[in-house]
Amino acid sequence: MARVKGGNVSKNRRRKVLKQAKGYFGSKHRLYKTAQEQVFHSGVYAFRDRRQNKRNFRKLWITRINAACRMNDISYSKFMDGLSKAGIEINRKMLSEIAINDAESFTKLVKTAKDALDGKVKKVENVVKEVKEEVKKETKKVTEKVEDLSTKTLAELKALAKDAGIKGYSTMKKDELLKNLK
Repeated sequence: MARVKGGNVSKNRRRKVLKQAKGYFGSKHRLYKTAQEQVFHSGVYAFRDRRQNKRNFRKLWITRINAACRMNDISYSKFMDGLSKAGIEINRKMLSEIAINDAESFTKLVKTAKDALDGKVKKVENVVKEVKEEVKKETKKVTEKVEDLSTKTLAELKALAKDAGIKGYSTMKKDELLKNLK
């Protein structure tokens, strides 16, 4: 059996590493051995710094929010505590954007946070419950209205359709009128 030399495979592997090392200083982009070491290190740095980048941005957002809070006479920690007590969940990235671009809205958020710290603000969950109860009452009224329509005569339904501005009401049957009046 003939001897197989791995020349082209090795050459391609080395070429790939040197291509990744393009732009490195000195022999790190020319010599395979030093290029390979530097490419390994670069991968480690990239992995580490992708995580550090997240930390750095969070620090930046907190610094911006804190500066805006100080302008509104409240500390960052009290502001965040007030927001959580008020039931407002906005991430720090959005809060920093609001602080930079829309000072009025941020001032309103600070006021809400201060009120929540004083115990004056209802939690968002309680407000949502109240709104749901109002919606239930409204739907109940609508269903009662629909039931009332079904007890009316055809002539009464046609009169209601005329008042509502429904076209072609005169030729409709009772069930069609009921559908259109809902």
